[in-house]
Amino acid sequence: MLRKGHLLTLVIISSILLLVGCIAKGATSDGSEKVVILTNGDEEAVTSMEVALKNAGYEGQYVFQSLGTSELGGKLIAEGKQIEADIITMSSYFIDSAQDKHTMFADLTFATNALETYPSYYTPVLANKGSIFVNTQVLKDKGLPAPSSIEDLTKPEFKGLVSIPNIMDSSTGWLLVQAIISQYGEEEGKTILQDLIANVGPHLESSGSGPIKKVIAGEVAAGFGLRHQAVIANEQGAPIDFIDPTEGNFTLTESIAVVEKDDARTELSMKMAEVIINDGREGILQDYPVALYDGEVISDDHQPAHTKKFGDTLTVELLKQHQDYFNSAK
Repeated sequence: MLRKGHLLTLVIISSILLLVGCIAKGATSDGSEKVVILTNGDEEAVTSMEVALKNAGYEGQYVFQSLGTSELGGKLIAEGKQIEADIITMSSYFIDSAQDKHTMFADLTFATNALETYPSYYTPVLANKGSIFVNTQVLKDKGLPAPSSIEDLTKPEFKGLVSIPNIMDSSTGWLLVQAIISQYGEEEGKTILQDLIANVGPHLESSGSGPIKKVIAGEVAAGFGLRHQAVIANEQGAPIDFIDPTEGNFTLTESIAVVEKDDARTELSMKMAEVIINDGREGILQDYPVALYDGEVISDDHQPAHTKKFGDTLTVELLKQHQDYFNSAK
């Protein structure tokens, strides 16, 4: 009896250790591996995606891992299909570049009803648009006119009173550079960018949300950044006005793609990707109010006046060129 008791105890302990080991490796209780979702999405976007998956009955069958855009982009370019992820949500230009190098993503098997045409291997999860925003109280106190363009922010009266994101650290800065090059060309645009950076001085921010924070705080009079952040600040009663620059409101999207691995999880991954788009967009749209699919409705305040698209396809290589262009203007 004692020997049997010891054997039973060993069996129980072994089972517990096996279960713990499976969980540690990202496995479900039945021994199958969880779908791994690598994302550069903010907390709000990840929360909406998780809610959609849980409501669809997939709780416990997936794991999210959040990485910075540069870190995740580096993994995509370096690892290709060998990446541990089954699903990627990521800046679209990185997905395009990774696909060009590795042909690593499967064609989506579900209809999306997107407003624009996208490659067969991804569809957008969210989008951000750029704009100017101002602190109306600071403008009044300083006797400054409201700018209508990025070029207006280069005027002498705005020296030390402008904040912009650094394209070296934040993709939001790329929206600014796209607008300048598209409107003025590279040669004239560099002069404008030089004058702008001179006016910015110490207010060159490492994050996309840095400029709106400084404008709200009254540290500067005007900034360039994500349009929806300024709209929300205005709705919450801050002395903030949002201005669509005449150079245009450019857009960056983050998209979802399924890594083509031909294993048991690929079909399940595709189903989860479909749920994220069909069911997750409602929540995502509340935090990132840019309509991307048929039937999506946003308020008039979130409708930019000068939506434009950059002439060249956005890629990691083009971003590097524009980063060099930005640095040459310092």
